[in-house]
Amino acid sequence: MATSDPQNLMTNADNLTTLSFTRWNADWRNATVLYEQAANGFKIAKDYEKAKIAYEKASKGQEMLSSPWEAAKNMESAGAMSKELRNWTEVGAFYRRASELYIECGRSQPASDALAKGARALEDSLPEEAIKLYTDACAILEENGGEQMAFDLYRAAANVYIKLEKFTDAASFLLRLGLAADKCNATNSQTKAYLSAIIVYLYAQDFKQADKCYNDCTQIDGFLRSDHGRCANKLLAAFKDGDIDEIKRITQSSIISNLDHTIVRLARKLPMGDVNALKDDRDTTKEEEEPLDENDLT
Repeated sequence: MATSDPQNLMTNADNLTTLSFTRWNADWRNATVLYEQAANGFKIAKDYEKAKIAYEKASKGQEMLSSPWEAAKNMESAGAMSKELRNWTEVGAFYRRASELYIECGRSQPASDALAKGARALEDSLPEEAIKLYTDACAILEENGGEQMAFDLYRAAANVYIKLEKFTDAASFLLRLGLAADKCNATNSQTKAYLSAIIVYLYAQDFKQADKCYNDCTQIDGFLRSDHGRCANKLLAAFKDGDIDEIKRITQSSIISNLDHTIVRLARKLPMGDVNALKDDRDTTKEEEEPLDENDLT
C-alpha cells in the first residue's frame, strides 16, 4: 500500500503541519501518528538518517500535544539513530533533550537513564562529553534522593577518567560514590569505593594523597573495621616499607579481585615507580625527627 511507505507517510505528515491559505492550523495529532509510523518504517529499512528526522519531528509533535513523556521517548529514539550514524554530537544533544522532557514529567529516574545512555554511547568518541552526561545523570538522582540508583554511574564516570589518565578526578568520583553509599547505608559499596580510590592514587604514584585518603576514610568506623580498610592499611604499609613482594601479594588477594575490573587492572600493575624512594624518604624523615641528646657533645 502506498500509504505504508515511510516516505509517503512523512510527506503526508509534513503537509498536515504546513500552514497555507487552505490550512490555517497545523494538525499535529494526526501528523504525529504519521511521523512515528514513518520513523519505524525507516528504522526497519535501516535508513537511519530519515528515521532520525522522523523521530525528531514526532517528538516535536508530542510536545505540541502536551505529551512530554512520549516526546522524550521519541527523542531517545532519535538519539539511537544518531548513534547508528556515528553522529556523536547529535547523540549527546538528543539524549540531553530527552532528559529535559522526562524532567518536565517529574520523572527523575528516566531523565537520568537518558543521560546515561548518551554517556555510554560517547565514552570512546567523546569521553569528556560522556563524563559531563554521567555527572549530570548522577546529579539528577542525588537531587531526588536516588543515590543508590547512581552507583553504576559513579563507577562508569571514574572508568572514563581512568582511560583519560585523569586519576585525581577518577578518585574523586569514587569518593563521591562512597559518600552516596554512606547515605544509603550500603557499607560494602562504600568501603570498596574508598579502597578503589586509594588504589587509583597509588597507581598515579601519588602516595601522599593515597595516605591522606586512607586517613580521611578511617574516620568512618565502618571502613576502619572492614576487610577493605584492612587491605588498604596493609597495602600502604607495604609501600612505606618498599616491599614489592608484599605489594604484589596483596594485589592478588581476593579482596582486590572482587573490586571493579578497571580497578583490579590498576592494582595488578602496582607498584608504579620506585617504591624504595618512599622507604628512603621515610628513613630520612625518622633521622631528622630523632630528638637531640643533650649529653652527646660530639
